[in-house]
Amino acid sequence: MNDVKKLKYCCNGQWLESSTDKWMDVYDPSRGEVIAQAPCCTKKELEQVLEAAQAAYKTWSKTPVIKRTQVLFKFRDLVVRHMEELTRLVAEENGKVWVEAEGDILKVKEPVELACGAATLMQGESLMNTSTDYDTVLYREPVGVFAGIAPFNFPGMIPMGWMTPLCIATGNCIVIKASSSTPLTSIRLLELLIEAGLPNGVVSIVTTDRTTADLLLTSPIVKGISFVGTTAVGKSVYGRAAAEGKRVQALCEAKNHALVMDDAVLERTAQGIINSAFGCAGERCMALPVVVAQEGIADPLVEALIKHAKALKIGCAYDKASELGPVVNQKHQDNILNWIEKGIKEGAKLVLDGRGVKVPGFEKGFFIGPTILDQVTEDMTVGQQEIFGPVLCIKRVKTFEEGLALINCNPFANGAVIYTSSGYYARNFTLNIDGGMVGVNVGIPVPVGMFPFSGHKNSFFGDLHTLGKDGVRFFTETKVVTSTWFDASSAGKKVDTWDGSIAR
Repeated sequence: MNDVKKLKYCCNGQWLESSTDKWMDVYDPSRGEVIAQAPCCTKKELEQVLEAAQAAYKTWSKTPVIKRTQVLFKFRDLVVRHMEELTRLVAEENGKVWVEAEGDILKVKEPVELACGAATLMQGESLMNTSTDYDTVLYREPVGVFAGIAPFNFPGMIPMGWMTPLCIATGNCIVIKASSSTPLTSIRLLELLIEAGLPNGVVSIVTTDRTTADLLLTSPIVKGISFVGTTAVGKSVYGRAAAEGKRVQALCEAKNHALVMDDAVLERTAQGIINSAFGCAGERCMALPVVVAQEGIADPLVEALIKHAKALKIGCAYDKASELGPVVNQKHQDNILNWIEKGIKEGAKLVLDGRGVKVPGFEKGFFIGPTILDQVTEDMTVGQQEIFGPVLCIKRVKTFEEGLALINCNPFANGAVIYTSSGYYARNFTLNIDGGMVGVNVGIPVPVGMFPFSGHKNSFFGDLHTLGKDGVRFFTETKVVTSTWFDASSAGKKVDTWDGSIAR
């Protein structure tokens, strides 16, 4: 352990060694080995980071938006230039296989490209003669210092894609609390952002524990919180930060369902479900962990799913031939295995068992093979709560209406999917489903960055979602200016009680 790299935190554009005596292990989940240690930054260090961000905001917020986006244009090019390096970092610290890890970085590039249009996105509105001789203009202005609290599962996309680009393009500063399990990608991306010309203090990164991170919820310096994580923590973050007068977007857990109708194209549907259920080892809030199959297609669908799942190549994340990599660490692996056991005890039928997988040369890796539980019913917690791993549950229904009602009973509503050849059922599903992101024959209905990531129910707490126009509104506030002009000859004219605020 003596030769394991100890990571630094970023304050005011400088990479500093923490004075902490508590360090958190970062694993290569393919090998099951510690590759770095992240500092549990102290409260004093976090306070200094916030103060530096507040000082940087005074200048950055007044910097013309075109100059701010010029930094992001350069950053975008650096991300592309370092794509191979960044992809490997994601694979090494998170366990995503190569194509998935590359997608994580592409989902950094995409929001950066959106944020490069901030000069247009921030444009306000105006109207002359709102009342006689009065004009009104609406401006969008930055808010202040934001905090981003990021999870382990997308170490590039979430902190440096969802949270950072729109925030800084609109003139704010942000302090990222990176996941202590997967901080390497975020750190490298910030290094590239600084290389692109970002002024000191505009973006900072720390790793710390939950107790110290509470400062982000209470500090008067922080004006808003962007959070991604569990529902229990997200709901707490939303309630506590909102009570302090902060704006909050809290993106939380999910239990996305797909309704598979009898008329679905069997093989293509099965392939889409396999990708959605087992991609990223199921560690994504838009995974597809539940299939609700109409009875007429259920048996052949399960057979097809087993066939395609068995064909997946399980292997080291940075082997480009691998199709299913490890989960992030031993603790999470144990949690998923416990869920599989619980599903069996609750009465689900284990039709594909992914336990006990060993990859030659990577025997200590945190691997779980694709697992399928059939005959899952609504009274089983395995079909209701988020497992966050490569486990697929099969529920069976007789009719479209039964399937729709079953899905809408779930407390989570990030996404929902229907596989069908019927335009009638597709449209009916789209109109009546609770899910905030809907797929019609699309297993992972995550929209591109110009649209918001719009979870509903217990999958989201707040008013404005991440990305899209919602993201611009979240990171800005409006200022409305009404003006009139007069000369000395109007001195004797009586001023109207409403002074231009009523159209007359």
